Amino acid sequence: MKKSTLFFLLISGLSFSQQKNLKINFLQPKSENCNFPVVSYADKPTVENKINTFLQVDQLEYIPGSGGNPFKLVSSGKTSYSNYVDFYSWEKRDAPKNILCLAIDGEASGAYPEYFMIWKNFDLRTGNLINIQDLFQPGAVKVVESIIQKRIRKNINDFLTQLKSEKNPSQEVLDQIAIYEGCYTDYTLDGIKYYFTEDKLKFIAGRCANHAMRALDELDEHVIELSYKELDNYWSPYAKNLLNGSPKADKTSFRNKLYKGMIGGKYPVTVLIKDFYDAKDAKGESSFSAWYWYDKSKKLIEWNGKMKGNHISITENEYYSEETNQWIIRAFVEAEMSGNKITGTWQDYKTKNDLTIELEEL
Repeated sequence: MKKSTLFFLLISGLSFSQQKNLKINFLQPKSENCNFPVVSYADKPTVENKINTFLQVDQLEYIPGSGGNPFKLVSSGKTSYSNYVDFYSWEKRDAPKNILCLAIDGEASGAYPEYFMIWKNFDLRTGNLINIQDLFQPGAVKVVESIIQKRIRKNINDFLTQLKSEKNPSQEVLDQIAIYEGCYTDYTLDGIKYYFTEDKLKFIAGRCANHAMRALDELDEHVIELSYKELDNYWSPYAKNLLNGSPKADKTSFRNKLYKGMIGGKYPVTVLIKDFYDAKDAKGESSFSAWYWYDKSKKLIEWNGKMKGNHISITENEYYSEETNQWIIRAFVEAEMSGNKITGTWQDYKTKNDLTIELEEL
């Protein structure tokens, strides 16, 4: 057995004991359709705060400490997605000692009710969400994507061979064949869910059928397992330290980070970066979305941003006008990123008055 493999096994065996002071309870008020995790980590209160803030803002659109029922928006269909969302259960999964892996399931009701299972993986050294893009060397991302894509195609092709072997296929089987022959398999890491186990990374890609045809989709979501040993040549330095139990937390990307700072030197604010899209447009810009809130009022405000190099441009919308069918702009932000800090100006759209903005990664 290679030393690296033995080390991973030893580390995974220590996982439970090293997380013994990490506790997870139900966010109150708990009910039949509101079962949501809240983390308690007495040894690391900053990590505890970051994880709970991310989970509640990201999933419930609720700012911890803002009062009222945390489930009010999801239970009334008043989130930014306009969906009613029920959370049925959650589970802490076994993972290496530096990682908290949470599985949360529920149902979202929009045009159709849709069951979901999500996995959130957190770095217990920092409290940051673990981004899948940070786990691999830049040159290895496409290699890992290719491995996943090939295994998905093999699973589909094996099932197609089985379906096509039937001598007198029913209409249902013919419909299944059509679904799997037209299945999209060119998934990138941006479109794949994932979670850690003690010795494997599990990737979950979307199913072949749409909602209307889901009953025919026997394969459902595609689950691809790759052992840590299989991925050993592709890990980034951050991933190696994360998995081997090292306390050293390497720098990671901008996405899914929490920042705290000031607007105008006197208004404390908190920012949560959400979706980040690496795909460059014609101007060479990446795009992202974010929530931010004034710590005093604790009301979510949406940002839509562009990033080119270290320069960030953000549009802050006040509300959507049904009368004019357009967003009403409240402000613009122009800023520069340097290390873990963001500095620039927040400009009121109407008055053109500038205020300084200074943010630092939590």
